[in-house]
Amino acid sequence: MLVRRGLRPSKSRLDLPFPEDLEEGRAARLSQLLDHYGFRLFLRGAILHPEGFAPEETTKYLKGAQSRAYAESVVKLGLAERTSEGCYRLLGSAKSFGGILEWYVARELGRRFGFDVAAGVRFHARGVGGDLDVVATAEGKLAYLELKSSPPKHLMVGEVVAFFDRVSMLRPDVTLFVVDTALRLSDKVLPMLVTELEHRRGGTQVTPRRVARELWALTPHLYAVNGKVDLIANIGRALGEGLLALSPPL
Repeated sequence: MLVRRGLRPSKSRLDLPFPEDLEEGRAARLSQLLDHYGFRLFLRGAILHPEGFAPEETTKYLKGAQSRAYAESVVKLGLAERTSEGCYRLLGSAKSFGGILEWYVARELGRRFGFDVAAGVRFHARGVGGDLDVVATAEGKLAYLELKSSPPKHLMVGEVVAFFDRVSMLRPDVTLFVVDTALRLSDKVLPMLVTELEHRRGGTQVTPRRVARELWALTPHLYAVNGKVDLIANIGRALGEGLLALSPPL
């Protein structure tokens, strides 16, 4: 589908602290852990301490006992080791949590919803920077998911502009801007998306529609999603809304 759009895509290696082709049993158990927002925060913090970490150092969101339980779970998966009493170290390294988020979302889109999926795609479009985090296809439709693993306060205007540049070049049927946070998108993320979209529409006003909680439709084909309660369920709801919007009425 990307080639038919005149692009020259190639697959990049995901930035993961474990093999991308992790065997199915361990991949399934890791995905089950990643279903929990607390575990994603824990693993994000663990990655920031490649030399080793005490579980309580990883995030302030969790109590010490929960962080230690997560650390032991990663050890049982064979992805970390105990280095000293009370301390742990991941056996692999990654620059950030972003690659894991791409791996997890891509896996679950295929497993739960039957999409054909690719993560970490370089599309080599002239004048447009960045990779496509996740692209997925089903029912002859192309979906593009931009994933942000950092808190909303770290989102910069340039990232939003680059995102819209990629969307304009790719022209997907459904687009999701996904921020893995339990915080509101309406405080910063949504206004930034609206401002850039209005700019690209020559000043035409955009009025977002709340679909559910912090799931927003900026257009029938463009959605902003957060990770509160269930990240994959939120993504699935947005994709469902977008596909229904493409379907003919009765």
